[in-house]
Amino acid sequence: AMWRGAAAGLLCLAAAWLLGRGFEPLGRLLCAAELRRYRGAPDEPGLYLALLGRVFDVERGRKHYGPGGAYSGLAGRDATRAFASGDFTPAGLVDTVSGLSPAQLLSIHRWLSFYSDNYEPVGKLVGRFYDENGAPTEALREVEAAIEEALKFQAESEQRKQQFPPCNSEWSSTKGTRFWCSRQSGGVHRAWAGVPRKLFSPGGQGSRCVCVRSTGPPWGQPHSQHSDTGDLDDPRLQQYEGCPPLAEQCVLLP
Repeated sequence: AMWRGAAAGLLCLAAAWLLGRGFEPLGRLLCAAELRRYRGAPDEPGLYLALLGRVFDVERGRKHYGPGGAYSGLAGRDATRAFASGDFTPAGLVDTVSGLSPAQLLSIHRWLSFYSDNYEPVGKLVGRFYDENGAPTEALREVEAAIEEALKFQAESEQRKQQFPPCNSEWSSTKGTRFWCSRQSGGVHRAWAGVPRKLFSPGGQGSRCVCVRSTGPPWGQPHSQHSDTGDLDDPRLQQYEGCPPLAEQCVLLP
C-alpha cells in the first residue's frame, strides 16, 4: 500500500508539472496538491472546488469563491462537510461526512445538484471518494446510500404531512390550549379541513395534534367501498377527551 501511495504521489506531481506547462488532460483526475493550485489567485490556473470528490470550475462565481470572497475557504479543496455543517473554520473545511444527520446529508445532496446545474464539471478528486482510477470508493458508496435513505425518509415524511397535516394551536394561561383545523393548517393546502386528533409516533415518542380527514375512503385506498370516515379509524390516532368527535376545533382547559 505504501508504494502505491508513493506512486500516486509521483503521478500527481507529474500531472501538476504537465499542467504548469499548459497540458490539460481530458476527463481530469486531480489529487489534493493539484486542486490546491486552483484557488483563484492571479498566479494560479483557475478556480475550482470539490464536493463529494466531484470537481467543479466555479470561475463564474469568483466574487463568492475567489480570494476575499465569503466562500473562498471552499476553493481548491473538497470541503464536503462544511456544506452540511456551515463550519468554515479550518477544522470544518474537510471532506469527512461521518456522523452527519439525514437533514445534513440532504443539504449536501442539494448543493451537489446546485453545482451540477450551475457550474462546469471538471473531473474527480483522487482521495476519499474516488480512487486513482477514478472509480467510486466504498466511502462514496456509503454516503450515497445514506443520502438515498434520507431522500426516502423525506418523501415518506412529506406523504405523512399530506395525510395528517399539523393543527393550528394557541395556548393561554387562562383559556387553556385551543387546537383547530383549516384548509391551510400546517402549510398544507387542501380541499378539506379535517378534525383534530392526537397522532402517536412509533417508538412511543409522544403525540402531536394533526388534522384528520373525516369523510371519504381511507388514505391510499381511493376505491375502497368499506369506509366513508376518511382516516379516523387509523390505529395511530386518539381523540381528545372532552371534545366533540367531529368538531373542527378543540379546547383543552388549563
